[in-house]
Amino acid sequence: MRLSSHGKCLNPEVCAFRTHTNPLMATPSNRKLTGLVAATFTPLTPQGDVDVSLIGPYVDYLVEQQGVRSVFVNGTTGEGLSLSVDERKDLAEEWCLRGKDKLEQVIVHVGCLSLKDSQELARHAAETGADGIAVIAPSFFKPSSPDTLRRFLQEVAAAAPELPFYYYHIPAMTGLSMRACEILEGIEDSIPSFRGLKFSGGDLMDFGQCVSKCPPHWSLLYGVDEQLLSALVMGASGAVGSTYNYLGNRVSSLLSAFDEGDLGKARTIQFQIQDIISYAVKQGFDLAVNKQLMCEVSGLPLGPPRLPLLPCSSPRAQSLAQRLRQVLGLQKM
Repeated sequence: MRLSSHGKCLNPEVCAFRTHTNPLMATPSNRKLTGLVAATFTPLTPQGDVDVSLIGPYVDYLVEQQGVRSVFVNGTTGEGLSLSVDERKDLAEEWCLRGKDKLEQVIVHVGCLSLKDSQELARHAAETGADGIAVIAPSFFKPSSPDTLRRFLQEVAAAAPELPFYYYHIPAMTGLSMRACEILEGIEDSIPSFRGLKFSGGDLMDFGQCVSKCPPHWSLLYGVDEQLLSALVMGASGAVGSTYNYLGNRVSSLLSAFDEGDLGKARTIQFQIQDIISYAVKQGFDLAVNKQLMCEVSGLPLGPPRLPLLPCSSPRAQSLAQRLRQVLGLQKM
């Protein structure tokens, strides 16, 4: 929420929403987070500024076209660590505002290199009406042990103790060699609001150890889209991923097939997703390509990524979109 020099809100609609959803006046959601969660892209103008005007249409697209009703905001896909604190606040506010009565849960990633910035974003998420917060491990000065990381997470969670708290494990980006199951040991003793894990790594043994030791009220969310079925077999309660922005309907069918015991159908869908992602990887699949593919499939002009990432050409993304439609047997999405 941006303020004038006199402390007056510059966006009355957001201010009214913030007042209505103040945690002192309303209890945040404690529903278990399950199913598909879209890791959202951040809309940027061609000049590289955050464009919150697209969040409303983005919400409608996810709900109406993809059947996805939970989002993970300002994470890796959203280029969260490339955004300023104020930009991340603007995005959190807009997602909570536009998602009200449309989305089931808005989880806001508040992890930063700075503990103070993370705490500020955690408090803001609570004030804004988010349904939960998530934190990634610091990746420049890295925690030296699981206990050190738990202490960092504890300090952030304490800034918004009323919100469900999730640890975001993504070793490929943080360079952290610790296993997630080690980090989760006794974590609820120090973080009473702890409610689960976003596991974005390929070590399924580590993930399985997390599942085997977690209490029933935790959410174990898997974040490697091309291996989702394997994680479901291990006991994942849901998934957070970038491709669910434009493959939500198809992946929902995978979840349904798995729940119904139709492993043949579930495998077929997983292999389709692997085909699409494998083709994309050969084309240099990175966040910039992924974001432009989302633009091509959804029709939403989400803009370029922010430097140091470089934009993807539209023809390149169109080729990927064509492959996606061919694999899924779709003429138009």
